[in-house]
Amino acid sequence: MSEQEAAKEVKEEVKEKKESDEKEEKKEKEKEKEENSRASTGTSTPEPTAQENGDETPGTPKALTLREQFRNFSKFGDTKSDGKMITLSQADKWFKQAKVIDGKTITTTDTAITFNRFKTKKIAFPDFEKYLDEIAKSKKLEAKDIKTKLKECGAPGTSGTTNVVKSSAVDRLTDTKKFTGSHKLRFDSAGRGKGISGRKDTPDTSGYVAGYKNKNTYDKSH
Repeated sequence: MSEQEAAKEVKEEVKEKKESDEKEEKKEKEKEKEENSRASTGTSTPEPTAQENGDETPGTPKALTLREQFRNFSKFGDTKSDGKMITLSQADKWFKQAKVIDGKTITTTDTAITFNRFKTKKIAFPDFEKYLDEIAKSKKLEAKDIKTKLKECGAPGTSGTTNVVKSSAVDRLTDTKKFTGSHKLRFDSAGRGKGISGRKDTPDTSGYVAGYKNKNTYDKSH
């Protein structure tokens, strides 16, 4: 597939996504109009119970759809993203958080090979679904199981980042009061760094010899 054909496919997918969003928006407006009409006539639609909604208990957070999760992760780390296209690195971040990438069954090498078949750096949601299907097929897994993990992994986070190590050895090595020699001269009594004055010898241009104790006392005694 040439770059022009790939670009054409992306444009068609974006167009389809736009038309789909417009249809959904139209349906929501019609639904809102119907509710307003009921309110004006004095009738109202009863609130569904937790059991009817499929919720175990009242207040249970609504599960996100795959498309909603796609939008969330496609914006992660990219403030300019509109949530319609996702990159390989963003998809890998999502896969790792959902435990889809485990380093054994599915690795980042597997995801990169499959993603590169689309001949583009970003893919829209329809292609992302095809991407999931191809990964599942190549690894002999159920695509629905992968999608379930991706939906239930929660919002993008920073889980798995390196934590600060706290130990007596670290405390001992970073205690400026125990520094000696030239290292000790780089910090003041409170442990704050002196900056360039602690790293560089500045020549004394006052005119006094080194070690003179009565410096600046002439005007006071005469």
